[in-house]
Amino acid sequence: MIRFVCLTVLVCLLPACREQVSTARETASLPPLVPDYTEVTVPASIAPLNFTLEGEFEWINAVLEGNRAGQIEVQGKEDIRIPVKEWHTLLEANKGESIHITVAAKRGGQWELYRSFSVYVSPYAVDYGLVYRLVAPGYEVYGKMGIYRRTLSDFTQKPLIENTLVPGSCVNCHSFKETNPAYMSLHVRGEYGGTLLQSGNGETDLLNLKTEAIVSGGVYPYWHPSGDYIAYSVNKTQQMFHSAAGERIEVVDLASDVIVYDIKENRILSTPLLKTEDFETFPAFSPDGHSLYFTCAAKRTLPGEYKDIRYNLCRIDFNPETGMFGNRIDTLVNAASVGKSISFPRPSYDGKYLMYTLSDYGNFSIWHKEADLWLLDLQSGENRLLDEVNSSDTDSYHSWSSNSRWFVFSSRRGDGLYTRLYLASIDEGGSVSKPFLLPQEKARLDDPLFFSYNVPEFVSGEVDVNIREAERQLRSSVRKQAW
Repeated sequence: MIRFVCLTVLVCLLPACREQVSTARETASLPPLVPDYTEVTVPASIAPLNFTLEGEFEWINAVLEGNRAGQIEVQGKEDIRIPVKEWHTLLEANKGESIHITVAAKRGGQWELYRSFSVYVSPYAVDYGLVYRLVAPGYEVYGKMGIYRRTLSDFTQKPLIENTLVPGSCVNCHSFKETNPAYMSLHVRGEYGGTLLQSGNGETDLLNLKTEAIVSGGVYPYWHPSGDYIAYSVNKTQQMFHSAAGERIEVVDLASDVIVYDIKENRILSTPLLKTEDFETFPAFSPDGHSLYFTCAAKRTLPGEYKDIRYNLCRIDFNPETGMFGNRIDTLVNAASVGKSISFPRPSYDGKYLMYTLSDYGNFSIWHKEADLWLLDLQSGENRLLDEVNSSDTDSYHSWSSNSRWFVFSSRRGDGLYTRLYLASIDEGGSVSKPFLLPQEKARLDDPLFFSYNVPEFVSGEVDVNIREAERQLRSSVRKQAW
């Protein structure tokens, strides 16, 4: 019998009349946690893993005991909300060890004691926070949307920029240089559109990247590690709506190329190899700055052949000293040869891996239920499905932490409609942990969640955007025109 006792280090959050669980009936089952945080790996600075249980109950009791030191006991009527300060003290004291959690639930007047589970506290740090877009899961129209920053050590969420700043706008495609918040690219679409650029000098420029020589302004961005360049795709796209049950929307390229913006010279760099009749998109620089990864698909007749569009993973050399491209394209993963398509290639910042999303066709994988994450070992060439983190629903957009020991990805595994964020760790040997849901202050996920998380990016510090200055620039007619 496991006894619940108050030790000197125990945090008791309830009054003296708190429910007693010493007569609980034991069961061999794990507690039906919502979210499922059993046997996950977390950084020591993560916000508390607040949770509830499936089904009806009157009370929940949780005892969290460190393998090395410390104990917390928490009780609640709806969920378990762990105090932030005591949680971080417990995790810091047990870094590299496990926290053992024992849960009991009172149902029908009787306490039931579940089998304990562990949460491993990784020795690897995680970055300060995340930046993501929140948007309604509808796909025909949108109302309010915005880019938000979330502190990973607690539940603080603040708007970075919202589309209410200027009427009729859409904010999207935010990007940072290797998680550095001082280097940011962020697009605003619509009548007052432009690309907000902060390049480490504390000033914000509003760019117009559209020229006569390219099909659109910059779309999908990726920073060069030097901070001197940003790669963009330029895309002319079309939306198509499915009539089949379970399929919602498809976005296809009518034309797409890859360019590089030279920040210091305010000029567009290009090569005929990245500007063909085929579709080139989703650029990403290698951590050493000498390669540019992207995806490429053979041109098809649209809309009839949209399910035949399949993107391969490719690379081209890039010389950051001269701004010149290599003279050939290398195909790293020929997904089209096996009837698959690649999107969102993201190399780890230590240069070891490249993670990408694989789906049946196209590149709008956020609505493809079959979309999964894959990992390419850039040293050995090994290419594997990430069974450790994938689900039966969409697993798509992803990004790396600055130390390449964590990654965040979006998934619709909860209900098939809303996209939520999950984090997982990868150690020096390439072992990947069970993913865990981005901690929420209120754990009851059956409450309506009116926004989906979109394009999560790690940031290593607070992002500083002068909203009033951004509004002034956007409402003016002045744009810094690239050439």
